[in-house]
Amino acid sequence: MQIKRLTYLDFGKIKRLVSYLSPDYNDKLAKSIMEEPFGLINAMLPLPLKFKSESFILVENNEVLGLITTVKTAGNPYKINITRLIFKENMYDVGQKLVEFVIHKLGAKGATTFSVMIDECHDELFDLFINGCGFRLCSSETLWKCEKPAPQKTDLKWRYAQNSDSKKIAELYNSELEAIYKPSLSRHPKEFCEAVFSGLNDYYKTRYVIEENKKIIGYFSITTSDNLNYIFDITANSGYDIGYDRIINTMLCETAQKKRAFYPLIKQKKYIKDSYKLENCLKEMSYTPIQTRQILVKDYYKPVKQENTTQWNVFNLEDNYISTP
Repeated sequence: MQIKRLTYLDFGKIKRLVSYLSPDYNDKLAKSIMEEPFGLINAMLPLPLKFKSESFILVENNEVLGLITTVKTAGNPYKINITRLIFKENMYDVGQKLVEFVIHKLGAKGATTFSVMIDECHDELFDLFINGCGFRLCSSETLWKCEKPAPQKTDLKWRYAQNSDSKKIAELYNSELEAIYKPSLSRHPKEFCEAVFSGLNDYYKTRYVIEENKKIIGYFSITTSDNLNYIFDITANSGYDIGYDRIINTMLCETAQKKRAFYPLIKQKKYIKDSYKLENCLKEMSYTPIQTRQILVKDYYKPVKQENTTQWNVFNLEDNYISTP
């Protein structure tokens, strides 16, 4: 067996691997492979300078048995997210070897935290990451969807976020985390800055802040990778009665100005203090939960114990609708 970086020369080998997937998924992976000139440059850069995701494949007898994709967290290159894992059905040893490979490879380059988000129904994948690779269950996120959004104008005062706001936004975000989750989920101010190579990302993200007396009391972002599905992410100061419905309607109006037809997806972060208030608001606004994903974390780089534990098992570990750091 050999694990190596995915290149466009491997396109023929993995074409059969992904041929049964949805056309959108197939095209997305093919596009990623065909961006190889950027990928080659990206592979040679140290973690702080990497600007796109990296994929690695496990090959045996010239046959691709599995694929894994990782991407650094924007603004914090030492936090690595695993966003895609594909391997033959029941060949969990292949999946484990790929996970261990990226932990060793990127850990040797300075990465200290690895995370993955898994749909709550994937029990076998939980076992692979937790028992096989030393990850631990941290928290979860739920996406809520509305089929027919009806934007309503509000009097909410907001402005576009600037990089100079990143410190205050990070302070707001970290203060709203439940204490038990702060060691693993706290964010650095740079994670709220616009990336230097943002134009090369597979998604488009707009950031906003809500201010009162020059104090940032709310932060929200709108992200899309297909100009159809838009993920709304909200963090509000629990000490202020801003009203989640006002924030959501503001985001709907902002999106409606650019797109006539779109699907809003509200992200409920279960590790935020006011998560239950957002949930109640979404129910009142007739939003429906469509996906809950568990967050697994490996906080420190260390060698993991090796275990050996025709169809394919495919785990797309990013959002069903967009790919975000």
